Amino acid sequence: MPVEDQLARAARVARRALRLRCPRCGETPLFRGWFAMAPECRFCGLRYERAQGYFVGAIYINYGVTTVIAVGGYFILWSRAGISTAAQFAIWIPFLVAFPLWFFRYSRSLWLALEYFVNPEQ
Repeated sequence: MPVEDQLARAARVARRALRLRCPRCGETPLFRGWFAMAPECRFCGLRYERAQGYFVGAIYINYGVTTVIAVGGYFILWSRAGISTAAQFAIWIPFLVAFPLWFFRYSRSLWLALEYFVNPEQ
């Protein structure tokens, strides 16, 4: 498959992931509520959780994004605004609690999209 087609496919799958939709067809929402994920797509039949522990990769995505934002944000605030470490605790502790909960659905969606992009025949 030509590189242009691969890039277009990757962009399409990424858009669907960011909209929290099925990576194969884009028709069905992945979640029913905040944390409850549908078992499969009602439109195309793609199974979302393929095995026990399938979404461990999503935990890594969530942790990685949270860490990059918090550590990068700490150094930016420290160098640009001169905010002390003690004062930054008041900023970053609530962020480190709230952001992973909010990003949970996106990390699962991105993990599913990545796996679908690499292995579309599942």
